[in-house]
Amino acid sequence: MIRIKRIYAEPSNNDGTRVLVDRIWPRGISKEKASLDRWEKELAPSGELRRWFGHDPAKWEEFLRRYRAELAGKEEELARLRQEAVEETVTLLYAARDETHNNAAALKRYIEEE
Repeated sequence: MIRIKRIYAEPSNNDGTRVLVDRIWPRGISKEKASLDRWEKELAPSGELRRWFGHDPAKWEEFLRRYRAELAGKEEELARLRQEAVEETVTLLYAARDETHNNAAALKRYIEEE
C-alpha cells in the first residue's frame, strides 16, 4: 500500500516506511522531526520541472506527462518502492501545501498504474 502525507504532519505508526520524495529538504523540519527511513531525491521532479510547474493546478496534466517522462529512466528506484509497497505500507512524504497537486501524488499514481 502506498500513501502520501505532508512531511509537516505528525509521524504515525501507520506510516510504515517513510520516504521523502522532494528534491529540496523541507523548510523548518529537523531530521529528527521528519522521522524518515530514507530520502529519494532521485525520484523527485527535476529542478527545471518543479520551477515550471510552481504547483499551478492549471499545469497539472502537463506536469504529470513531463514527470512521467523523467521517471522512465528510474526503474531501479521505482522497482524498490513497488516491492516495498507489496510487503508493507510506504508513505511518500512531500512539503507542498497543495495536497492534491504535488509530486508525491503524481508518483503514487505512476507507481499504481504501472
